Amino acid sequence: MALHSPFTCILWDVDGTVVDASEGILRRLTTALEHFGHRAPRRDELSLWIGPPMHDSFQANLGMTPAQAQVAVTYYRQLAQHDGYATGARTFPGIAELIADLDAAGIPQATASSKPEVQVVALMEHFDLAAHLTAMTGATPDEKTLSRKADIVAEALRRLAAAGVDTSRPVLIGDRHHDVEGGAEHDVPVVFVRWGFGRKDESASAQAAVDTVDGLRSLLLLDGRDG
Repeated sequence: MALHSPFTCILWDVDGTVVDASEGILRRLTTALEHFGHRAPRRDELSLWIGPPMHDSFQANLGMTPAQAQVAVTYYRQLAQHDGYATGARTFPGIAELIADLDAAGIPQATASSKPEVQVVALMEHFDLAAHLTAMTGATPDEKTLSRKADIVAEALRRLAAAGVDTSRPVLIGDRHHDVEGGAEHDVPVVFVRWGFGRKDESASAQAAVDTVDGLRSLLLLDGRDG
């Protein structure tokens, strides 16, 4: 039986939703923070760093000025480039298959990530997901010109529309309150996934919250007997 979706297009956050890159992020943060005279972050503090633009996180978490944060971000990104963006990263179990199945069902998809776009593209290509996506949207290299989740959501929708996609009923899949808030600015409903780095209370304003990929699949893909 043919599958369809209640949504005309799907936007994906990347870190914590599609990809678990925490191993590499923690390693690079440890090196960067120690370089600038701060203690290394604990693994349970990663939620402070994964989700918001890194430029904002250096200010919020370490009290850096915008200028200091820009220097720190540049150093951190050099570490990432040297490591290789996909080193230590993995997709969450079942997510790659769901993205492939959505593509097979003819549902256009795009990323809407606060990671630099060059990293988003590298990860999607590494995990053989790029071919399933109509657009891959991330932050600009300076992580300031385009970094707010709401602006990235708008850019992802713009690219989809430019490709001829019906963007009248989009949905954003994410794991942080930044996703919920960014989607809300454009009336884009958000499905909150609880396997990422967000706290449970961050899902309060989401349209739905799911604990498993199977639960997410049941919201995104319906057979002819549903909906």
